[in-house]
Amino acid sequence: MGDRKYRHRGYQDDDRDRDRDRDRQQRPPQTDERGQPRLEGAPRGRGVGLPTEVVFKCALCGHTMKNATVAPDSSCPGCGKPLHTCTNCTFFDTSARFECRKTILKRIESKTKANRCELFQPKAVRDLRSAQPEAPRDARAAFHALFKK
Repeated sequence: MGDRKYRHRGYQDDDRDRDRDRDRQQRPPQTDERGQPRLEGAPRGRGVGLPTEVVFKCALCGHTMKNATVAPDSSCPGCGKPLHTCTNCTFFDTSARFECRKTILKRIESKTKANRCELFQPKAVRDLRSAQPEAPRDARAAFHALFKK
């Protein structure tokens, strides 16, 4: 291959060049901080070791509430919509039968309207924003906070 003007691959290349290039491209699997193999597509370090809080979040407006007890007639303080709905339930799954992971006898027509489902369980999420550092009050304090040791 050294006697050709251009280094294009073609019929004159032999298999050992391809095998050598393939070996260069293969890398050992990536591992996380603990030495375990990292899942493909998993976020890198997002939320690892950060203090999080388990909260209930409204499916429509995203308003967070610390207590996860939802009464059948309760409504969201953020948007005023009912909270005892299928979209706010842990078992809500659009790919499951009747869009519920639990076995129910009949389909609930509207997933965003209040219902009296006995299997309802509020969907709890981890809130990463709960432990944010306090923001400086003025620009000078923000500038000094950048370079403090």
